[in-house]
Parts: sequence; structure tokens; C-alpha cells
Amino acid sequence: MQQVDTLLHIANFSTLFVCMVLKFPQIFVLMRAKSTTGVSLNSLLLELIGFIVFVTYQMYYDYPPPTYLEYPILIAQDVILLLLILHYNGSLRQSLIYAVVFVGGWRLLTLEKWIIDLAMSLCTFISAASKFAQLQCLWRSKDGRQVSALSWALATYTCMVLVRFIAMTLLNLWVLLTVLHYQRRGSSSKKKD
Repeated sequence: MQQVDTLLHIANFSTLFVCMVLKFPQIFVLMRAKSTTGVSLNSLLLELIGFIVFVTYQMYYDYPPPTYLEYPILIAQDVILLLLILHYNGSLRQSLIYAVVFVGGWRLLTLEKWIIDLAMSLCTFISAASKFAQLQCLWRSKDGRQVSALSWALATYTCMVLVRFIAMTLLNLWVLLTVLHYQRRGSSSKKKD
């Protein structure tokens, strides 16, 4: 059991480390290319919304900082990416509008408990929509030269840690359903006796 805990801690710390540099390759690719072809602004905006909702939820409910420490780091990296995209698209002036909308949205999230709860329940869908927006942009442009494969590989790694929890959830559900099945079967056989 201690080996599993050690392995889980290594996975958690490696995920945190990867998140600290996750967007760097994409930032460097954009700076070198000075073009955003294939990079989806909508995907980035959706990702930022999801990150802001998640970190706000964690802070609102007083979760310990280590449970969400990577999100402020990811938000900072996404803000840099947003500024680069706006700069290379010739629309840097819009950054002020985005700042007002994101800060206003962040404040709105904490006005009422139901708002942050609803936003958090939509977080997975927002994140998925972000990925689909990036795919759609790539399909439309048919050009991935300005998209960092390394950033997406690192993002894939950070999600693979969650696969363990999904697998354990499914296995726990399987055990639960099996227990319920045999409990019903056992109670029906006792009635026959």
C-alpha cells in the first residue's frame, strides 16, 4: 500500500511540475512563428473560463491550496498566450475587454453559492468544448505548424493521472452493483426457504 501512495505522490508532483511549464512550448512556438494559424482563440478562452471556474470554486469552498495550485499557474500561462494571439492577430486592444469580462465573470461567480456550483458542474463540458474548438480550428486551417505538439503531449500526461481515478470509480461502481445484485438474489432465495 505504501508503494501505491508513493507512486501516487510522484504522479501528483510530476503533474504539478508539468503544469508549471505546460504552455511554455506553445508560447515559444507562437513567438517564433509570429502567426496563430491553427491556434484557436475560442479554445483558449474556453480553457481560461474552465480554469477560472475551477480555481474560484476551490477557493470559495476553502479547499487547501495544494489541491488547486497548478490552476493559477495555468491561468497566467494562458493569459500570456491570449496576449500573444491578440498581438499576432493585430487585435491587442481587445485585451482590455477580455480583462474586464474575465474579472467581472470571476466576481459574478462568487455572488451566490448556486452560481459557483452551477459553473463548476459545467466545467467538464467547458473543458471538452475547448478541445473541440481547437480540433475544429485545426480541421479548418489544416495547419498544425503553430500548435505545439509538446504542449498537447504534456496536457495528455496530466490527464492520464486522472485515468486511475476514473478506473477506480468504475471498478467501485462494478463492485457496488455486484454487491446489490447478490444481496437481492440472497434475499429472494431466503424468502423461498
